[in-house]
Amino acid sequence: MNAERDPLHQPSAPVVTEPVPDVQLQMLVRLIGQDAQAALPITLVIGGGFLYGDLVSHETWRAEWARSLRGIDGPGAQLLERFPEQVDEALADKQGHQVPQRLPQWIHLRDATGVAGTSGPVIMPLWRGRLTDVSGWSLGRADWTGSGER
Repeated sequence: MNAERDPLHQPSAPVVTEPVPDVQLQMLVRLIGQDAQAALPITLVIGGGFLYGDLVSHETWRAEWARSLRGIDGPGAQLLERFPEQVDEALADKQGHQVPQRLPQWIHLRDATGVAGTSGPVIMPLWRGRLTDVSGWSLGRADWTGSGER
């Protein structure tokens, strides 16, 4: 068999890989999504930095996000008043008003703190990110004091 016809000697095509979310973290996000009152302290590794806060449901995040948008002042602020509802309506139209029973693709934190490198922490009241961007996680908040206390 010559090399031109031998599949083992053919130049390989580029392989496209997509990040895959951690199934256990997806299941945890889905579990939290069953109760809008639930919140769970969690620490995430994202892009080489740490992010910690309270894992909350999409519904809780959306309600708090809508409330925060109503508090914005300035020109154009009135445009944001219905924005969360418009997003939900657009998603419902795109999905045909049926929510597929698949694992979540997004994670939502409240009172999130990001720490990367030697810069100071970044504090965010609400945070939303793709689960595929999370490379590691741990239940509980990280201990940055070095005291070992929790």
